[in-house]
Amino acid sequence: MLENTWYSVISPESCSSILWRSWSFKETAAAALKLTADDMSKNGLIDGMIKEPVGGAHRNQLATFETVKQEILKHLATLKKLSPEERINQRIDKFSAMGVVHELDA
Repeated sequence: MLENTWYSVISPESCSSILWRSWSFKETAAAALKLTADDMSKNGLIDGMIKEPVGGAHRNQLATFETVKQEILKHLATLKKLSPEERINQRIDKFSAMGVVHELDA
């Protein structure tokens, strides 16, 4: 995931509208949604963060494309070493673990 992007199944504005019947709480909703690359990484939802050029991906699109391409190629090289069954099983395990909450030891 690019370091300055966010991902969510609902926008902070829509979440705010549903929960508080107002867009005024969009910042609160955004914080609760944990939608940044850092949040996604901490929650184990992404494999890593891709650094963006200074000023952000939109400032230097060609450099961003090249960086993303290199990350994809790096991961493809690793994935090609696995059998299709191993890749499928790893993917199933990864997605099956998403959203699972483990109790902390007291």
